[in-house]
Amino acid sequence: MSLLTRIDRAVAGDCPCGAAPRPGSAYCGQLCEPTHRAANTADSSARWHPGLAGFEEGTPPAADDFWVDAEIIHAYTRAQALADGALVDAGPVAREAGFRIPLALTQAAWADCVAWTDADSERKGTVQDEKGRLWDVLTMAMLAARRAGDRQRVPFELVRVPVAGRGVRPRLTTLAMVIGPGDEGEPVITIMLPEED
Repeated sequence: MSLLTRIDRAVAGDCPCGAAPRPGSAYCGQLCEPTHRAANTADSSARWHPGLAGFEEGTPPAADDFWVDAEIIHAYTRAQALADGALVDAGPVAREAGFRIPLALTQAAWADCVAWTDADSERKGTVQDEKGRLWDVLTMAMLAARRAGDRQRVPFELVRVPVAGRGVRPRLTTLAMVIGPGDEGEPVITIMLPEED
């Protein structure tokens, strides 16, 4: 199943597998639930630990589960990352480019491929703007999403004029687009540098 098909199903209110979701959930059953979300965290930020993978609803964890009584000492949500500036929301431009679920770029991806000021145009002697550069990133991301198949992480290439340095020649770079669950298990997309996670 392609990435766009899963997105379309989630936007339509169906489980990513295509089935009708069970009451009070975006998923039809436990097998379709994201493995990083326990059944008892529906009203809190997403939490993950290795023991959650494969749990069935109402089934207690195995006695040898190291994480069963582990205290969560820190959780950093997508909403916090957006508020802190670690993620930059692509907002209405992403919707114009055809994305129907929330899309954000990491600060590093934004700084490398989107960020541009009037001073950069003057220094480089080439006129560009952030909206146009963002459009370029999103267009290449959409093309990659159409070829993604069932992969959750899709690398794609982009030619952009680097903001750093004196060069005005467009350079090839690679970004990664990742679809995964947001704070409440909803599908979200993040575009990042390949070495980011």
